[in-house]
Amino acid sequence: MARRGELAALLIILVAISLWSWIDPYDRIIWWMESLPVWIALAILVATRQSFPLTRLVYWLIFIHAVILLVGAHYTYARVPPGDWFAETFDLGRNHYDRFAHLVQGFVPAMVAREILVRLRVVSSTSWLFFLVCCFCLAFSALYEIIEWQAAVWGGDGSQEFLGTQGDIWDAQWDMTLALAGSILAQLLLMKTHDRQIEAVLARAPSAT
Repeated sequence: MARRGELAALLIILVAISLWSWIDPYDRIIWWMESLPVWIALAILVATRQSFPLTRLVYWLIFIHAVILLVGAHYTYARVPPGDWFAETFDLGRNHYDRFAHLVQGFVPAMVAREILVRLRVVSSTSWLFFLVCCFCLAFSALYEIIEWQAAVWGGDGSQEFLGTQGDIWDAQWDMTLALAGSILAQLLLMKTHDRQIEAVLARAPSAT
């Protein structure tokens, strides 16, 4: 299990990155829109730390995802410098940081959903667990695309920076496909490690919290 000192260190680092991200972003409104999921997730994690502590793996994955979101919030996803470098170096034609972020949008929530489903004993079959986690991530990604659609409806041309489509009419489909791929990849790579950590949490909770 993640210890308090380790989680405190992650929180301090996240606060430092948040301050950097906040200072002189490309667009202040876009910053709020892109970083809002970080603050919602953080509030939920703090509120449930005692009653439902997560595995060390999932806490770290959420931290990494938060950093990716905050970097995108600072520059906007179409302007993140490493993405520009890859685009120029490999002649990609566009900044793929947005694509990477949507892959992670499936990878990390997959492990969060998997932990909740396993620990609450929602499903016992391994095959059904794998399928339902994929369904959750695909639905979560679709919900995000709906939010982006409404941002475009209400924001007009100014919403393009939030959408990050970079002229691709199939951007929403790409985003959902990558989220689904991320959910599959996460489960294939991490399920054994995740199961061991879930067993450790169940064995030691609540004394280790």
